[in-house]
Amino acid sequence: MSKSIFLDRDGTINIDKGYVYKPEDFEFLPGAIEGMKILQASGYLLVIVTNQSGIGRKFYTENDFDVLNRFMLSELEANHVKIDAIYHCPHVPEDNCSCRKPLTGMFERAIRDFDIDINASFSIGDKLRDLGICEKTECRGFLIGKTEREEIIADVLNGRYKRVKYAESLLDAAKIITHC
Repeated sequence: MSKSIFLDRDGTINIDKGYVYKPEDFEFLPGAIEGMKILQASGYLLVIVTNQSGIGRKFYTENDFDVLNRFMLSELEANHVKIDAIYHCPHVPEDNCSCRKPLTGMFERAIRDFDIDINASFSIGDKLRDLGICEKTECRGFLIGKTEREEIIADVLNGRYKRVKYAESLLDAAKIITHC
C-alpha cells in the first residue's frame, strides 16, 4: 500500500483568483513547490483532488482545464515535482454528484487506483470541504491559509475537528508532516 497527500489546487497550490483556467493566470503560492518536494521526498504520492464547478457553469471547458493541467505539470516537472494523478469534479453543487468535495468520490477513486493506505495519508486544503475525507476516515488533514472564516480556523486550532490541524501554508504543513 502507498501513502498519499491529497492536495486541493486553487488556494493550496496556486493563488485562488476565482475560476483559474488560463496558464497566464496561474501563479504558484509561495512555498508550494518546496512543500511538494519535501512530501514527495518523504515517499508520499501527490494526488490533486479539485472541485472545478467552472466547467459545469460553462466558464471554461474540460479542454481549458486540461491545458492548464499540462502547464502546471510542466512547471512542476521543471522543479522536480511529480504529480501522480489529478482528479476533478466538473459539477455544480446542484448536480448532487458523489464526487464534489466535501463528498469523497474523488478520494475513493484515488484510493482504489493507487492502493492508498488512508491511515498513513493526509489531505491539505484551504477550505474545510477539502478535508471531508478526514471526517469519514482516519486520514489526517491540514487547513491552510487565511481564506476560511476566522472562527473556523479557531475551531481547528481548538481541536473541534479530530483529525484536522492548521498550518499557514502547504510548506508549513509539509514540514509538520515530515518533522522537518
